[in-house]
Amino acid sequence: MRAAAALFVAIVLAMLVDGPSGHAAGCAKSAQVYQDPPSWAQKLVDPSRIWLLTKGTGQTVAIVGAGVDGSNPQFGRDQVLSSSDLVARPGGVADCDGRGTFAAGIIGAQPDDQTTFVGMAPGVKLLPIRYTAGAGDTNPGDPGRLATAITQAVHAGAGTILIDVPTTVDSPALDDAVGSAIAAGAVIVSPAVGTQQGVTSYPTALPGVLGVGAADKNGVAVQTESGDYIDIAAPGADLVGTSAGGYGHSWPIKDPAAAAAYVAATVALLRAYQPRATPAQIVNRLTLTASRAAGGGRDPRLGWGIVDAYTAVTSQLPLTAPGPGTSPTAAPPPTLVPAAAPAQPPMNALVGGLALGGVGLAALAGLVTVTIRRGRERGWKVSP
Repeated sequence: MRAAAALFVAIVLAMLVDGPSGHAAGCAKSAQVYQDPPSWAQKLVDPSRIWLLTKGTGQTVAIVGAGVDGSNPQFGRDQVLSSSDLVARPGGVADCDGRGTFAAGIIGAQPDDQTTFVGMAPGVKLLPIRYTAGAGDTNPGDPGRLATAITQAVHAGAGTILIDVPTTVDSPALDDAVGSAIAAGAVIVSPAVGTQQGVTSYPTALPGVLGVGAADKNGVAVQTESGDYIDIAAPGADLVGTSAGGYGHSWPIKDPAAAAAYVAATVALLRAYQPRATPAQIVNRLTLTASRAAGGGRDPRLGWGIVDAYTAVTSQLPLTAPGPGTSPTAAPPPTLVPAAAPAQPPMNALVGGLALGGVGLAALAGLVTVTIRRGRERGWKVSP
């Protein structure tokens, strides 16, 4: 009896430490699979249209924050690269906070018959870099470690760097790391996550960083933070994404930081399709093609409008970025290029082709008949 009681206590203690599936107690996790119709955000970005041109293959997106759980089966084999940890893992798990896995799914989750949720750029590689144990006002993130994480992402070859957990404190080291990363050709995407007046997110507010605001399905800003450093917005409420701690999804999620994942995925798709574009040119393209609100001006919380991934990738725009003081609204409207042709022609095109072919054959037959008749009238003979 005592042995059985001791075993029971040991099991309970193990569950309190690691959770029933090896996930630490108190960590974010879900075993539910999202099987409802595609969310409003999924319909809005509609990545399947872009996949005719690119899925982001060849691009690496660094996710700088609190980690990513690559064991979720909706990530492809070897898609999530080895994590670089600058802080200890809480409970020893890959992503206790859950935000990193959620953002990684928005960017690169593979299509799965069990769910309608899918990532925007399933061809990318995902590079988790942990610099903080989690998010929130009580854990704003150390700017020195964040600077180191950004530098590591550049050295690892990440062309797109998503700051999934920004800090509220700036530092010279962070400024230098951001400037060096952009000079090296990386695009840094960082959200504005402040929900209180006067809060500033970094590196979101730094020059050259693609600052992202968040909107709900009605186009209303989710976060309170505002400023002229917010360039563009993306869905940030009623979202669906991959969950840490096993196969599953989390929804409905309201998180301003998640909006930056949609923008980072768009950047990766754009970089794969427009490999010569510089970071400044990519930022210019995204702001020029954003879906603007009535009036077309810049909103202090939503920037130049909601990201339009398809238009950003496919539109024909000058690669040169606007000069100092130039507004994106001063540029001419974008011109769309046609998407890649489908593998098989539509039925109406096929029928039209056959009809034209029939007309051509009939004309040829008539020409041959007339030629033979006139030849006979003139006494033509066919040589042996």
